[in-house]
Amino acid sequence: MLYLLSKDRIIAPPDFNRWRVPPASVAIHLCIGSVYAWSLFNPPLMKLHGVVSSAADDWTLSQVTWVFTVAIVCLGLSAAVAGKWLEQVGPRLVGCVAACCWGGGFLIGGIGVLTHQLWLLYLGYGVIGGCGLGLGYVSPVSTLIKWFPDRRGMATGLAIMGFGGGAIIGAPLKETLMKSFYVPPKYLGTVEEIGLTTTMGRRFANLDGQSQEVVVVGKNETSQMLVKGPQGVYVVGTGRTGVAETFFVLGLSYFLVMILAAFSYRIPAAGWIPAAGWIPAGWTPARATAPHRMITTHHVTADEAIKTPQFYLLWIVLCFNVTAGIGVLGVAKTMMGEIFGTTLPLIVTSSFAATFVLMMSVFNMLGRFAWSTISDDIGRPRVYAIFFSLGAVLYASIPWIASAQSKSPSVTWLIAFYAVTMLIFTMYGGGFAAIPAYLSDLFGTRFVGAIHGRLLTAWSTAGVLGPVAITFLRDRSLRAELKALAAKVDASAFETTFGAPLNQLATLIDTKTVTLPKLMALAPLGTIDPSSTLYSSTMLAMAALLVIAFVANALVRPVDPKYYCQETT
Repeated sequence: MLYLLSKDRIIAPPDFNRWRVPPASVAIHLCIGSVYAWSLFNPPLMKLHGVVSSAADDWTLSQVTWVFTVAIVCLGLSAAVAGKWLEQVGPRLVGCVAACCWGGGFLIGGIGVLTHQLWLLYLGYGVIGGCGLGLGYVSPVSTLIKWFPDRRGMATGLAIMGFGGGAIIGAPLKETLMKSFYVPPKYLGTVEEIGLTTTMGRRFANLDGQSQEVVVVGKNETSQMLVKGPQGVYVVGTGRTGVAETFFVLGLSYFLVMILAAFSYRIPAAGWIPAAGWIPAGWTPARATAPHRMITTHHVTADEAIKTPQFYLLWIVLCFNVTAGIGVLGVAKTMMGEIFGTTLPLIVTSSFAATFVLMMSVFNMLGRFAWSTISDDIGRPRVYAIFFSLGAVLYASIPWIASAQSKSPSVTWLIAFYAVTMLIFTMYGGGFAAIPAYLSDLFGTRFVGAIHGRLLTAWSTAGVLGPVAITFLRDRSLRAELKALAAKVDASAFETTFGAPLNQLATLIDTKTVTLPKLMALAPLGTIDPSSTLYSSTMLAMAALLVIAFVANALVRPVDPKYYCQETT
């Protein structure tokens, strides 16, 4: 078995068609790229007990978003280690280990969901699955760069476009599986029909002489139910979201696909070139024009690369570009529902938000191939300059769109938001795809896998910064808006609705009994729904990060010759 997985076993014969390698690379990245559809899991994971609405003991958005964060952190850390290991053992062995980790992570995570053990979800999907992400991510990149030295940007675009497009398959697959395994909780009737009491912020109903915890779904919340049902009272713990079963099916499916793809890998023999007489046009003096002036014929080892200022400037470039996009990716479905769900409930349903996640993946994937291919012609520095200058403007426009939506709800603002976010994610994906080519331009192709792996620690950092920033700022805005809105509500109406006085607001918020939609139902006529503006401060912070990344990219210069390998100088 070890012989079948060894590097020597997968050296391609002289007549091997290099176009047989990209499908295997894309297949692996399509599997691990489903992580970009993580936000589809957020709503059901936040409703494991309540199913139709969050119960007091259900996990919060911050808790479930951290699962995604841990996975991305482990992706970057494992890639940093795997990059050098990949050069030693070859992509087949790395790909097989990635399949075991990613598939196994889903299975362990599913057990955590089934038993409501958050630490198991962190360990399975986050740590073990995250290591699978990192191993699966680096194995195709360096392999395709070696097969396509004549079109580096296109090659990395081919390798990484699958990762961006993983949610194209993953999103509808996850939605379909969760709905097929979904079991609605026991419905008792409307609030008026059922006598409810409130104890320590929790709602209870008397059933056959026993007090049962319940959740209440208001008319403003039915559009955000996992499977739409009537408004009213539901018994906690009597239904099933279908997330655990979905994890089990996906884990086994991804394992099988990735194993088959890993066994399809081949690497070129030493001295291989794309065609007889081929000369790397981008490296010749005749092509040493502005877009190509940083392309080198020399090689820099991974250990030497991390001593250069160029490595850390590109680290900042990648980190801040990813931070800006990944925070939105982690909560995309939730954000869409909160900004537009209450003002356009007939349009922005749970299914619409799921389609939004799917389209983000489509544009993410298209951007990875299109922008990286364009970078072959106009140069990597110019492409990143476009990303950060235009991206900062687009992120800053989102709060304006959200504010306009809250004041004057319209489909026009929804279209504008959709267009802005889709363009943002083409550049987010393009930033990932072009970075390996940028590295090979500066440091050469020989050790690009190891260097790229180490640079992906920037992704780990961004995996913490992005989700933490967006959930922290959102939670702060949410609590402020809830307090401001509660002050406008009639105190007696508040107590009648929630079974507790206004002075218990903090407890009712913590137990998820009080929500913005429920408070808006009690607010005076003409009150503007603040849901649309919960993410405004986050978007402005992301725009500021892109400005810093723009400066870092502008400071990148060719690598000093003192870092070159001696045998290539």
